[in-house]
Amino acid sequence: MTADLLVHDAYIYVDRDWEIPSGWIAIKDGRVLAVGDSTNEPEAKRRISANGRLVTPGLINCHHHMYQNLTRSFRPVTNGTLFEWLTGLYPLWAELDADSVYLSTYVAIAELLLGGCTTSMDHMYVHPKPFLIDAQFKAANEIGYRFYATRGSMTRSVEDGGLPPASVVQSEDVILEDSVRLVEKFHDAAPGAMNRVALAPCSLFSVTERIMMESARLAEKHDLRLHTHLAEDPEEDVYCQEVYGCTPVEYFERVGWATPRSWVAHFIYPKPEEISRLAHAGVCTAQCPCSNMMIGGGSADLMGLRAKGMPVGLGCDGSASTDSASLWLEARTALLLGRYKNGPHSMSARDALDAATRGGAACLGWEEIGHLRPGACADLVIWQMSEVSLAGALSDPVEALLRCGPATAGTTIVNGVPLVENGLPNLPNLNDVLKEHMKQARRIQRLNP
Repeated sequence: MTADLLVHDAYIYVDRDWEIPSGWIAIKDGRVLAVGDSTNEPEAKRRISANGRLVTPGLINCHHHMYQNLTRSFRPVTNGTLFEWLTGLYPLWAELDADSVYLSTYVAIAELLLGGCTTSMDHMYVHPKPFLIDAQFKAANEIGYRFYATRGSMTRSVEDGGLPPASVVQSEDVILEDSVRLVEKFHDAAPGAMNRVALAPCSLFSVTERIMMESARLAEKHDLRLHTHLAEDPEEDVYCQEVYGCTPVEYFERVGWATPRSWVAHFIYPKPEEISRLAHAGVCTAQCPCSNMMIGGGSADLMGLRAKGMPVGLGCDGSASTDSASLWLEARTALLLGRYKNGPHSMSARDALDAATRGGAACLGWEEIGHLRPGACADLVIWQMSEVSLAGALSDPVEALLRCGPATAGTTIVNGVPLVENGLPNLPNLNDVLKEHMKQARRIQRLNP
């Protein structure tokens, strides 16, 4: 059989226990057809030489807020705590509409592709206008990106003891009805799907108990995954104790979320016994190393969570806190944090890469991504670094990927289609989108035209 595409002359990280020092990957119909060493290369309609560089599975972003790139590095909140940062930005995010969400999603995906990310979720929980997630799918489908929307929600405004203004929260019935609409319109449960939907109330302190419980029931009915922030900030413990009389994790369990359907973001401040309980229940975690360090709120112990049996993926989190969307940078920072916290023997580059690939796939419940074994989705990255950065790195290209750098994607392939080549995105509308994004960012930040 002739392959559609052959990537050859590569050091291939196929999976966490399979590497090919000099090999090739054959792609057919959006799937990995075969992998092999330098011998017996199959015929292909197109060939791309990696020129001896490292090839890995595409990285997976399992926590993000794409709309927030409209308020990057917003000066009034750059030195705020989490709650100060949120209350400072909510009034700006109240100006979101379908056009700004489409543009911010398009820009976010372009940035993620350049950082080697081939699948991303997005946690869209601010809804001042209807059909914002529809606009996200429009952008993702135009690009040809593997996109996992999560229908976020908030019900508690300032008037109800919450943080956001009333203009960005919704009623319980609107949230639940729109959740079902999005699932019926966009969710594709088939292997190799490009569009999926999960349910994602923003946080325990921003929605009612009914929304948490009804979301869990809908997830069971429609076979969906569940996502939320959990144990992100010490103030969350204070809130939950005052309102619910328990810890955030205890409340999470009480509303029926401690199931294999759930993955949570951050998970910085649980008690040790709570980690064990959620790991036993099958819950996964998305660590967001750069965002947590930027906002000064600590960070999850990636290897400590894994040691207790909890799968851990990586997320960029919102661009207004991280101010970048590079999964390469998140993986490198996760490696640095792990070694800083637990010593040089505690974590390797392969551990961080495994979190960015297999760990992310576990969070999203997606078996056919995060590796390059035959039958996997054809999502992969040929990494590039300057010759100066790699000078002397001769013995281990996987360690060099995260220890040296900076690294970017020379080629990013999604579903068998190159979306980045020679370090540049194959997105013909990108320049026009960036111009319109600038206009929307200035409008939302209340800057003069």
